[in-house]
Amino acid sequence: MESMLFLVVTMLVILVLAGLVVLYVAFPHRGEDVPYAGWLGRLLRRGVETAPTLDNTEAPDASARHFDLASLGRRPGEHRG
Repeated sequence: MESMLFLVVTMLVILVLAGLVVLYVAFPHRGEDVPYAGWLGRLLRRGVETAPTLDNTEAPDASARHFDLASLGRRPGEHRG
């Protein structure tokens, strides 16, 4: 009985977190207010602003290899003619 209760509570927590992510992506991430719950949108924005993130605004490394998806499946040295 305890394991079933634990499973139900865990699933509810997962569903609530997934719902909050979808809500954030649908409204505050695009700069819009959450209808009928502006306080929730402000709370989500503040939580995302305080979360640690990786900086993806740096220029790509010049030594990084460039992969062309159009060349997949071709042998080395084989060119499209």
